[in-house]
Amino acid sequence: MTRHADGTANAMAGDRAATRIIAGIDEAGRGPLAGPVVVGAVILDPSRSIAGLADSKALTAARRETLFETIRARALAWHIEFVSAAEIDRLNILQATLAGMARALRALSPPPELALIDGNRLPRALPCAARAIVRGDVLEPAISAASILAKVARDRHMLALEARHPGYGFAAHKGYPVPAHLQALRLLGPCAEHRRSFAPVRAVMQMDIARD
Repeated sequence: MTRHADGTANAMAGDRAATRIIAGIDEAGRGPLAGPVVVGAVILDPSRSIAGLADSKALTAARRETLFETIRARALAWHIEFVSAAEIDRLNILQATLAGMARALRALSPPPELALIDGNRLPRALPCAARAIVRGDVLEPAISAASILAKVARDRHMLALEARHPGYGFAAHKGYPVPAHLQALRLLGPCAEHRRSFAPVRAVMQMDIARD
């Protein structure tokens, strides 16, 4: 899912002024009980500006959808990486998210010279220099663009999971631990997309074992 176009990255202030290709990285879906974490990676093209970039959570769903298509059309490069529930359970949510960020960054072409990553933690073994930026999805346009790709891609994926796993309400709550989801989880038990390492899911599984 990487797109190429001609152009060079915008020079930035301070020690980024001489860096030509800068990627923004952000994720969506760390908190839900089900479904993947989705990582977006974007290298913006300074010759093709995109108006209205902002933290995806501050945008309406309709605006996110519009910007999703615009970003993919105008970015110098982009990639969307899915981190499965199985990987989350195997590594833990933090390490699985960081691994997904590293994969997303390595998938970009042309390769970035600097990665700006939302948050306060950096993945290991990155292919370029990197900086963690708290509230980066508000402060850095490339991270804002990455957050929009991640959010829209994950929301679309959860709509598809609703059809494959009816009854949980994934289309409405996107896997987050709202009361309706917790009630469905207790009634139906976990499906293949639930994160068994998360406490509410684990508690339901333990209840099922106790009943047996």
